[in-house]
Amino acid sequence: MAKTIAFVNQKGGVGKTTSCVNLGSCLHSAGARVLVCDFDPQGNATSGFGLDKGAVFPTIYDVLISGAPVENAIVTTPYGDVLPANKALAGASVEMIPLPEREYLLKHALDQVADRYDFILIDCPPSLELLTLNCLCAAHRVLVPVQCEYYALEGLSDLLSTIRIVKARLNPSIDLEGLLLTMYDGRTNLSMQVAEEVKRHFPGKVFATVIPRNVRLSEAPSHGKPVNAYDGSSRGSVAYQRLTEEVLSRNPLPPRKDGT
Repeated sequence: MAKTIAFVNQKGGVGKTTSCVNLGSCLHSAGARVLVCDFDPQGNATSGFGLDKGAVFPTIYDVLISGAPVENAIVTTPYGDVLPANKALAGASVEMIPLPEREYLLKHALDQVADRYDFILIDCPPSLELLTLNCLCAAHRVLVPVQCEYYALEGLSDLLSTIRIVKARLNPSIDLEGLLLTMYDGRTNLSMQVAEEVKRHFPGKVFATVIPRNVRLSEAPSHGKPVNAYDGSSRGSVAYQRLTEEVLSRNPLPPRKDGT
């Protein structure tokens, strides 16, 4: 069964989608079977894999609300499989309210294909409402991107408290995969101070890999490619390759039937 990792932070612009797309692509390049589930109505993970989010059908919205088979919604790309999303998902949190087991709709959908993958990565919306709650109920682990700026520290305790509540009441198998420092600029004292503060408050929970500010990371989505396909030698790509090594060291790939 796949290890399901949700990329969560209620603050926008911290690198959730960038990290989800690029870790997914790097895991795929490392030989893992990967599904990236876009669960953000902005659909940026979908377009980041080169898909036209305005044209894809069915999407995860159609799976959850209209009962479309999840297998029909999955799109295979050169960088891994994608379960796409678009702006239709924005209304799903309201439409899900009267449905039975509304917190587990995403989990039930992903469980149907979990045996096909080593990793399922979920790109969550920048909020803590029903869509994100579905992500937390579907996940085994939570990866929290933390932007190296002062405001990024605010709300982090609230997020981790929410994860503890979900673990106690809804999903006892969920745990923290780690905090990932993003948009790090080693030329500024602020980035270094934020990094040290996060490590001090959450010892043993912060990835050794730090994601730098890098123009190639910003450019890659406009070309519909993850950064390792756009410019594999860039600092951003190298950082996500190192993160991939960390993730695989914690979650080794199972041996294949052919012994690989």
